[in-house]
Amino acid sequence: LYPSDFDTLIYASQLLQADAIRYGVEHFRRNRGRCMGAIVWQLNDCWPVISWSSIDYCGRWKALHYAEKRFFAPLLVSCQEEGMMTQEEDMNREHFIFEKSIRLNAANETRTEQQAEIFWEVRNAKAEIVRSGETKQVCIPVLTSVWLEKTELPELDVFSEYVSYGMRQNGKVISEGTVIFSYPKYFRYENPHLSCRLEGDEIIVSADAYAKSVEIQNEQEDFILSDNYFDLNGGEKRVKIISGEAKGIRLRSVYDIR
Repeated sequence: LYPSDFDTLIYASQLLQADAIRYGVEHFRRNRGRCMGAIVWQLNDCWPVISWSSIDYCGRWKALHYAEKRFFAPLLVSCQEEGMMTQEEDMNREHFIFEKSIRLNAANETRTEQQAEIFWEVRNAKAEIVRSGETKQVCIPVLTSVWLEKTELPELDVFSEYVSYGMRQNGKVISEGTVIFSYPKYFRYENPHLSCRLEGDEIIVSADAYAKSVEIQNEQEDFILSDNYFDLNGGEKRVKIISGEAKGIRLRSVYDIR
């Protein structure tokens, strides 16, 4: 799918920027010792311009800024996947035989040893769990990262199934993500029928299928939220309004890029 109007192009370009930087930083954090850090370029703009910034001239947060909050979190779980995009350099043809696998990594940038649960599931495009992996109890030493064992997924349908994964502490999910194994344009997203409701200073977003990169926007396009441009495995997610009026709220996901 490709953007067919300017507004959708802006949304898609923000997702591309956020995903590219996320991909790099997560790789750096998984390889702590060989790489000892990453510097954001750039934070904001001093005039209206198309740039690398994660905050625009008006102070609005782009998708990248929300992604940075997640991938620079002190405790992070990330996934090194093998799939259609990692196996071949030829982007002009559809590949039929390639490795499909995940290898999760837990990174700890705190000065305290951390205990956490790492879990993952294979889901279909409706976000229904097809297979659950074994939950691992992991000890993550101070200022380091820990690799889990590689898991191959030869039976996974790359066009309609994906992997969700996360890290829990004391029963609470503190880091999570999803990964697909085909080129993004080939994945058969289902309509998540996004909806939302307000409860005080919180927006509760609902989806009935896998919703990739959910954007919450208001009439003035000046929302600053506790989270935005996130993946939703069906169900609900609560997002706190930091600033901006909850008027004319609209939602979209990658399903709407067309």
